[in-house]
Amino acid sequence: MVDLDELKGRFLNTEFASRDLQLQAEKLVTAAKASGESRSEFIDSSDENFQATPAYLCSISSGQHLPIDFPSLGGIPMDGGKAVERFAPVKPDVPMTVKAHLHDIYDKKGRSGRMIFIVVRTELFDATNTHLANIDSRLVVREKPDS
Repeated sequence: MVDLDELKGRFLNTEFASRDLQLQAEKLVTAAKASGESRSEFIDSSDENFQATPAYLCSISSGQHLPIDFPSLGGIPMDGGKAVERFAPVKPDVPMTVKAHLHDIYDKKGRSGRMIFIVVRTELFDATNTHLANIDSRLVVREKPDS
């Protein structure tokens, strides 16, 4: 059985990936229209409030899903969903830094056994280090039952 306290002590809140990023207006418009968005601030690059949709932000990652030395948990991994918290508009042509760390590790027990939840937080910062957004991605691992 995986020791969550040990994993938390080793991995929580330690940045494990970082990269630079700059969004392109054309891609933001294409993605917004493809997802059915109709608001001007998401589909009209000439709008003074033009910015990336929250759905587009969900597609941004640090390029690495877990720390390189994170142990295999065995079991069956599944996507547990995404959540976006915006603090400021994420605009195109703005140099940004994407940083990732493990934000939380917890478990739940149910009829099918123990499930471990790993929350990877990806943070977006602009060149002045203004925190633009958090993107939380949850990985769920269903532990294999003991034989």
